[in-house]
Amino acid sequence: MPPRIPGPQGLRTLSLCLRPTPSPSSFQPALQPLIQTANLSRKEKVRRMKQDPYGWAQAQQRKAVNVKRQEELQAKRDEEWGSPVHGITTPFVESFDSGGQAPFSKPPVDEDGNPLEEPHPLPTSPHVMNYLLSREELEKAIEQSQKLTAPYIPEERTAADPLKEENETQEHAAKHAKAIVALQRIADLNNGNSKDRKHANIRRCIETFGRHNTDHTLERPAPPLARGVEPVEKPIRAGPDTGSSEVQIAILTAKIRALALALEGPKGHRDKNNKRSLRLLCHKRQRLLRYMERKERGSGRWHHMLETLGLSPATWKEQITL
Repeated sequence: MPPRIPGPQGLRTLSLCLRPTPSPSSFQPALQPLIQTANLSRKEKVRRMKQDPYGWAQAQQRKAVNVKRQEELQAKRDEEWGSPVHGITTPFVESFDSGGQAPFSKPPVDEDGNPLEEPHPLPTSPHVMNYLLSREELEKAIEQSQKLTAPYIPEERTAADPLKEENETQEHAAKHAKAIVALQRIADLNNGNSKDRKHANIRRCIETFGRHNTDHTLERPAPPLARGVEPVEKPIRAGPDTGSSEVQIAILTAKIRALALALEGPKGHRDKNNKRSLRLLCHKRQRLLRYMERKERGSGRWHHMLETLGLSPATWKEQITL
């Protein structure tokens, strides 16, 4: 830095700076004049483009293709986002309407009653019956009752009446056949009410998503462990799994579907109490989904639950408003 020489006391604001003399080449003006240009406005661009009809038609064609593609992408995103109540309806969720008894779906109809689409097959659970019974238990009870109510045939045949025994056997067989039909009608879920179907769906959710089954059927049920962490052997479950997050989410989904279909009826807009109940169930499912996303994301349980129940991001992300 060049030295500075201070001036007299009265000229404190002035200072002398000795710098090298600048070269004359640095003061040579530029050969090209300095011209400042401004960007064209959108209106001016459109005006100039319209002067060329061919270019204008190409621009409009490119714009139409771009707008159409954006609409397709937005429709795909909306479809993947799903509904905060129903998510993306799957065949397993549709089978909740009949408690797993209907083999085919019930297609929507128009004003004249004509179906709008073809029915598709649904997963069924024929072993699940009413009154918390299974088909195997019912068959064992029928077999045991037949043995208990059969007519007694004495071993001593000297005083036996074959004709009377034959009549008693035929009468017992006829009564037993009627009893079988009556028991099957009583235990049939198709003759039950919504409460019976709810209990049947709870049993189906436990069988489908309970870890006492999925730990053996899924390829990688648990999330991957961190590097260097050894797996810990867990104790064997004593009974069916009813408290896991995926089981509770499946049960809530069955309740939400039944309540949402009731509110979508002709007088559902008047039912304020059930609308509030639906909102509470959706938010409870949302909390469980967020918890399970933190704990089980990337595991086989998480993907199996989302694919089977059709739970989309709208069911647990952002705010749910009904």
